[in-house]
Amino acid sequence: MAAPIIRVGSTDKEVSKDLCQFVIDKATSSIKEKGIFTVGVSGGSLVKYLCNGLPSFTTDWTKWRIFFCDERHVSYDNSECTYSLYKTGLVDKVGMPPENIFPINPDLSVEDAAVDYEKKLRSVFPGTDIPRFDLLLLGMGPDGHTCSLFPGHQLLEEKTRIISPISDSPKPPPARVTMTYPIINNSSCAVFASCGEGKADIVQRVLEGNEDVLLPAARVRPTNGEVIWYLDKGAASKLKNI
Repeated sequence: MAAPIIRVGSTDKEVSKDLCQFVIDKATSSIKEKGIFTVGVSGGSLVKYLCNGLPSFTTDWTKWRIFFCDERHVSYDNSECTYSLYKTGLVDKVGMPPENIFPINPDLSVEDAAVDYEKKLRSVFPGTDIPRFDLLLLGMGPDGHTCSLFPGHQLLEEKTRIISPISDSPKPPPARVTMTYPIINNSSCAVFASCGEGKADIVQRVLEGNEDVLLPAARVRPTNGEVIWYLDKGAASKLKNI
C-alpha cells in the first residue's frame, strides 16, 4: 500500500486544470486498454473543477461510465442533488449519452435506493465480487469525512456491503447513499482535491497526523492502487513533508 502522492498547484485554477488533465489521461489509458472508463465523482468543489474543466478536453465520451461516490437522497430538481449538477454541467454539455451516468433513484426509500444503485453498478461490472473503478474522485469535508462516511459513524466499519444507505448523516440532508471502504479501497486510483487555507488544518491531520483513530479520508488507501492529493498552496500550507 503506497503512501499518498501529493501534487501542489499555485492556485485553485491550476489545481482544476491539472486534475482535469489527469482524469483525461486516465480515461485515455483505460479506454485504450479495456474499451471503457469507469469513474466515480463527488459533490462540493469537485463539481466546479470538473464541469468547468473537462468539456474543453477531447475524449471518447461514449466510453465513460459515471457513478457517484455518494449522493444525497433528494429529488433531481433539489439544489442538493449532485447528479443534476453533473448532468447539466458535463453530460449535456459534451453530448455524452445520458445512459452513461448512473443516478440513484430518489423515488425509492433510501434503503431500496441503495440496493437499486448497487444493481446499476454491478451491471457495468459483471462477474466480479467487488467492482474495481479506474478512478474515484473524492471530496473531503472540514471534519475529515469523505463520501458519506463520517467520523465515529458505524459505516466506517462496514466490511461486506459495497453500497450502503445512511439515514442519520450528521451533515444535512440526513438520508444518502454512499460507497463504503470495500469498494473505495478496491479502486485503481483514488484522488482528492482540496483548495484554500481553510482546509490546511484538516489536510495536515489526514496526511501527516498520527491519531489513534484515523479520520475517514485517511482510511482511503487502495490495496492495489494509488491515492493522489491535488492541493493548492493554501491547503498544503501546514504540511511538513512536501
